[in-house]
Amino acid sequence: MTTPEAEQSQSLSAAEEPVAEGAGSGEGAGPGGDRAGGEARPEERLERAVRAAEQALIEYEIAVETFRVEVENFSRLHHQKLGPMYTRLDELEAEIAEARAARSGDPEDIRRAQEARARVMPMPGVEELFHGWMDPEEGLFAEAEAMLTDRPVRPPQRVRPSDEARKLFRALARKAHPDLAQDQNERKRRDEFIARVNAAYARGDEALLRELSEEWAAGPVPQERRPSRSEELYTRLEWLAQRKEMLTLVARELEESAIGSMLRLAPDDPDRLLDDIAEQLLAQVAERQAELEALRG
Repeated sequence: MTTPEAEQSQSLSAAEEPVAEGAGSGEGAGPGGDRAGGEARPEERLERAVRAAEQALIEYEIAVETFRVEVENFSRLHHQKLGPMYTRLDELEAEIAEARAARSGDPEDIRRAQEARARVMPMPGVEELFHGWMDPEEGLFAEAEAMLTDRPVRPPQRVRPSDEARKLFRALARKAHPDLAQDQNERKRRDEFIARVNAAYARGDEALLRELSEEWAAGPVPQERRPSRSEELYTRLEWLAQRKEMLTLVARELEESAIGSMLRLAPDDPDRLLDDIAEQLLAQVAERQAELEALRG
């Protein structure tokens, strides 16, 4: 798994050099903007620079979105699969602390036992606050969680969607990316379509991604890019640069998050990482259980 930061340095560096060439002082330009020696006009070089920057930015956005999906899916599956184990560990820690306090009668041990128990006990009134939204044992209903978090009701099957889903997602993102739009109506159409693509990819829904591919292929063909004036191209380059800075911040937050840091421990197989953590937690549960039994003698 290539992190967005690594992919950024590879994809965007290629776009920066043409920008510098197009943004030069115009040295050697003749009347009408023609270059000496038959070279391309400044507008044409800027046009190439804009296209290169757009493609580099699209590739980077794909990398960021791919990583975001893995971070979100890992977070949900981590909570879903390992949450009960963490709860069991907290319960055992509380029982161990209570057993020690009962043996010693020491005020400090009693205080520690009370703190440990408080970490396990649910907040009073939670069920009442979420009446009709949650089950006392199972937690929030799937529909309620989806409404509160904008997540799909069906949980993901894996941290990383299948190779086929990733292939379909990347192809769609490159074809339908909103940054390729030439007017506001076209951008709106692409924004709405890409939102559906992102949701299907987050669920790993290959069938829906194929349907979306067919839908896009049958839709209106985007207009060819028309030559633009230098001022318009410079404005476009500035916007691309700002977009790049924003994405860099998003990527950094993802990579520096707790889940992002965990994913970097297993870049090739994040699903296996969940299994490894589960094995470690089971071992800790067994140790705490043995400790508790020894205390109770």
